Amino acid sequence: MSRHEPPGRGPTTSGSGPGGRAALILVLAIALICGAVAGAILWDTGARADRALAAHRHQVQAVTTGPAEDPPIASRQGVRPPSIAPAVWTYPDNVRRSGTVQVPPRTPQGRTLTIWVDDRGTPARPPGTTADLVPATLTGGIAVAGAAAAASAGALALVRRRSAARRFAAWEREWEQVEPLWSGRLRRGGGQGSGDG
Repeated sequence: MSRHEPPGRGPTTSGSGPGGRAALILVLAIALICGAVAGAILWDTGARADRALAAHRHQVQAVTTGPAEDPPIASRQGVRPPSIAPAVWTYPDNVRRSGTVQVPPRTPQGRTLTIWVDDRGTPARPPGTTADLVPATLTGGIAVAGAAAAASAGALALVRRRSAARRFAAWEREWEQVEPLWSGRLRRGGGQGSGDG
């Protein structure tokens, strides 16, 4: 005899409904919290590093001693390298230095421009700004949020599968007891037994 599920009984395995919505909200909340915490940590770390770097960066005036040399070709990434020119500047303590610095394209000889140097007077990259922190912070926060969402969804799915398996097992045990009464097999069996007597 085929087994039929009586109306209104049996576990629900669909991800829809209040349980599914609650699980989705929980996953999103975990992802948002983890992403926000990671973003705050990345921002603070980057800001500290920029402040430490800024303490060893100095702006000085340099004078070009030759015209700018424009790069002939672009890099592999399609970005043209900056133009460079020979220049002289003074740092630190009136120490005269010379070297090659980055300049705008077609900068002529004798042009005065501002450059960044380190504590030894060597040309160096400028310290980072707030705008520089935004892309790294957003990228890191989104990556952490995505990883947290995936991990949370996986854990919740595992919990839901195990819970559903337990409900199915419990329902099977209940059905074994209820099905004979619900289908009438016991009543028919009882009637045949009394007729034989």
